[in-house]
Amino acid sequence: MSDVSLTFPDGSARAYAAATTGAALAESISKSLAKKAVAYTLDGTVRDLSEPLGRGGRVEIITRDDPRALELIRHDAAHVLAEAVQELWPGTQVTIGPVIENGFYYDFARNEPFTPDDFPAIEKKMREIIGRNKPFTKQVWDRDRAKKVFRDKGEAYKVELIDAIPDDQDLKIYFQGDWFDLCRGPHMASTGQIGNAFKLMKVAGAYWRGDSNNPMLTRIYGTAWADQAELDAYLHMLEEAEKRDHRRIGREMDLFHFQEEGPGVVFWHSKGWKVFQNLVAYMRRRLKGDYQEVNAPQVLNHSLWETSGHWGWYRENMFAVQSAGEEAEDKRVFALKPMNCPGHVQIFKHGLKSYRELPIRLAEFGTVHRYEPSGALHGLMRVRGFTQDDAHIFCTEEQMAAECLKINDLILSVYEDFGFEEIVVKLSTRPEKRVGSDELWDRAETVMTDVLQQIEAQAGGRIKTGILPGEGAFYGPKFEYTLKDAIGREWQCGTTQVDFNLPERFGAFYIGADSEKKQPVMIHRAICGSIERFIGILIENFAGHFPLWLAPVQVVVATITSDADGYAGDVARRLRDAGLSVETDLRNEKINYKVREHSLAKVPVILVCGRREAEEATVNLRRLGSRDQQSLTLDEAVAQLAAEAVPPDLRRKGE
Repeated sequence: MSDVSLTFPDGSARAYAAATTGAALAESISKSLAKKAVAYTLDGTVRDLSEPLGRGGRVEIITRDDPRALELIRHDAAHVLAEAVQELWPGTQVTIGPVIENGFYYDFARNEPFTPDDFPAIEKKMREIIGRNKPFTKQVWDRDRAKKVFRDKGEAYKVELIDAIPDDQDLKIYFQGDWFDLCRGPHMASTGQIGNAFKLMKVAGAYWRGDSNNPMLTRIYGTAWADQAELDAYLHMLEEAEKRDHRRIGREMDLFHFQEEGPGVVFWHSKGWKVFQNLVAYMRRRLKGDYQEVNAPQVLNHSLWETSGHWGWYRENMFAVQSAGEEAEDKRVFALKPMNCPGHVQIFKHGLKSYRELPIRLAEFGTVHRYEPSGALHGLMRVRGFTQDDAHIFCTEEQMAAECLKINDLILSVYEDFGFEEIVVKLSTRPEKRVGSDELWDRAETVMTDVLQQIEAQAGGRIKTGILPGEGAFYGPKFEYTLKDAIGREWQCGTTQVDFNLPERFGAFYIGADSEKKQPVMIHRAICGSIERFIGILIENFAGHFPLWLAPVQVVVATITSDADGYAGDVARRLRDAGLSVETDLRNEKINYKVREHSLAKVPVILVCGRREAEEATVNLRRLGSRDQQSLTLDEAVAQLAAEAVPPDLRRKGE
């Protein structure tokens, strides 16, 4: 084979024989690099070290401490898990074992399902296999041979997988010692490179190929990391996440519940609804003066969704409804709206619009419904009915960049008010399946790329930016805003999406300066995304310890003895007059019991009143999460708490 030209990360270029493997390439650079290498990339594609170059391009050696190696560690750990299970329980069939976020899983077919009690034995065997440090080697088999080998082993699921692989793709078999598996690869050089920073996490049932008509398999989940410190940090994060689970805290605070008769929709209790309304009131204040709040119908004829394209692109996620009435017109098919945008276009179209009126910004706290599989539902985080803090800006193409920057400033300011400081903004570009001409996409992506650069420049390093190729909406590119919570988890919430498509489909227009009809650009924007989900994120971020302005019950006035009941009522009235949400606890219970109970309910402030406090017109102030007590006069306490309970946006106005 002839020589090929390779370009290295430092920009240098060298010629190598096309038959040179990744391992030989690393060795030619330095022996120390060769020892650390686990894979290499050619034009960004990760390859086995044993893979010959074959052609030229941009090349880079991946060492084990490279972030890209983490996926390889997890992939290899899945293979070792499968080998360990088959060594311990011969006759068990292995099916598929992919890498997932933070780990991996493998599905097994066995008469008796696995349980967590099996984990110690499996993990011990995995460490033994890793300690053998057997090399990963690849062979390419023809289909007949592969099917015969796996059929003879009793691996019926593997035979089915082979039949599903397109004829033009190689059938790759990876060995680790004597054990082998059907796999696309790539893998590291040997099992020893996996290391011992792994842990099996849980088991679950999983239908073969996700079809309930197929057999039920046992899925074993695991996690793997580059070193023990990373594993320990991840396990600590999971422990913290369990303590902060919004479903448990929601019960303790009496905020909401779910039940079978309304799967995926929230039953808000009084206290939870107070949080909801506090959040919506805050958002309304932030929009005041810039946005017109509107409300579009909940149920619309399916023809509207056909025009928008959702009936074709999104139908499986929509709820179709039909009247039980006898009249023919009642037999038409309607849909519960999954989003607010088509309704907002109708509002924009009602009446002639001039270029002088643009941009027109329409906002709605609209309830939408989207079908989610029952297995995917997860408290407030994944529901079927939710409230979207949605807005649509109708503007000229020349106004688009300025509007995107204005939206960015609003989104970042809102997140800052809730204490989120680590933000990532990524631009999602055109997907493979899309509507609209390439010319329109080129223009939109050019503008948004420029805006992204301005966002990064204005932030001065406070936020990170990036590109998500092919992840845009079918109608246009978008910005995705991801925030990091108190324990390091990332949540994608805000979006800004540019849309040339919907205005065209609905025939929306404005009258330009030349008195001709012009098509507006439509910008979809959300900040919280789903109000329900954002509240779930806040609950977990604050571990239920809401800032005073957002808390459903801000103060409980608790008595030590019944002698102070009258005074406690006076204290509560003073606080309510100052705008605070207050409850009293006059029960004949010990004060420590009362404090413990209200602390469990995450009440931010408890004011304790006894005979002495009543005589001196003072209160004993205790804050959630602190054992310290503060004795204040009633006037001091009311003034201090009233000032603290002012929402951050109103506090800025008062400064």
